[in-house]
Amino acid sequence: MPSKRYRKALEQVDARKVYPLKSAVDVLSKFPKAKFNETIDLAFRLAVDPKQSDQMVRGTVPLPHGSGKVVRVLVFAKSGPAAEAAKAAGAEHVGFEDMIKKCQEGWTDFDVAIATPEAMSEVRKLGKVLGPRGLMPNPKTGTVTDDTARAVKEVKAGRVEFKIDKAGNVHVPIGKASFTPVQIEENARAVIDAVIKARPASVRGAYVRSCTLSATMSPPVRIDLKEFAL
Repeated sequence: MPSKRYRKALEQVDARKVYPLKSAVDVLSKFPKAKFNETIDLAFRLAVDPKQSDQMVRGTVPLPHGSGKVVRVLVFAKSGPAAEAAKAAGAEHVGFEDMIKKCQEGWTDFDVAIATPEAMSEVRKLGKVLGPRGLMPNPKTGTVTDDTARAVKEVKAGRVEFKIDKAGNVHVPIGKASFTPVQIEENARAVIDAVIKARPASVRGAYVRSCTLSATMSPPVRIDLKEFAL
């Protein structure tokens, strides 16, 4: 049985209607608030086949106003300039063999892992531990790099990663309920643009089947993407 707050929110949204982005954000902002700072999420249903390697959709996008989340960063780097730069940039955990051993034992108390190219020869062995949790460093997302300071600063500032799931959906956190409607709209616009630009060349016809905006405890609001270059 939906909660009283959820039912009240449902009364304020027309499930059959698609809203321009600004209107969708306005509708969402008027929903009754939960007792905690909910995460605002964009969800896309894409017309791609995730089983085809040439139809993978993934990438990263910097959010203009950050994600509102405290991001805990682990950097795999041997002692030296890259490790020192990562510490100076604010990485919570920096190390090499000690951190690899810790992860092999099941430790995953961090949100993003970054590695230098040199460290990746050993970090690759953590695929079974980090891969299923989406924590494996990857050159495509800027998390395998010698410029550890820049990578740490970018993820701390609110660079988010998006990746298609097995059902052809993409979910991206774009902020918190405490954000202003303008902040939510601008973050959403940046993510929508990035997902559209990540369209695989092999996809013909319609690409985005639907896009919805929601908070952790709210019903979804469908977004009309006509204003975006599809």
